[in-house]
Amino acid sequence: MSLITRIDTNPQTTPKEALPTPERLISGNPSFKTWALDDCRDGTVHTGIWEATPGETHSIKGTTYEFCHIISGVIELDEKGGDTVTYRAGDSFMMKPGFVGVWRTIETVRKIYVTVTDPA
Repeated sequence: MSLITRIDTNPQTTPKEALPTPERLISGNPSFKTWALDDCRDGTVHTGIWEATPGETHSIKGTTYEFCHIISGVIELDEKGGDTVTYRAGDSFMMKPGFVGVWRTIETVRKIYVTVTDPA
């Protein structure tokens, strides 16, 4: 078994589709697609592709670190008590545990994600 996993940015498998929960939805009618590609360390580390259509949702990381690399689209992140930051295709960023803010999808976005959740 190889310890290398290729991240296909245009997966041909069927994604898991979802809508934001009512308490997370701020505006618009966003929908989400997730292609889970890998998990390890007893399910505390997840890697995959995620896509969202335009809209605004509350983003709450809790005990999760999330690294994101934007493949396509445009988003804005408003950190509670902080500045608004815009990310576009080619940009990468990380949200640390405790992050609370607004995720605003301006143009349908697709990203590579790696999440690490504290099992405590």
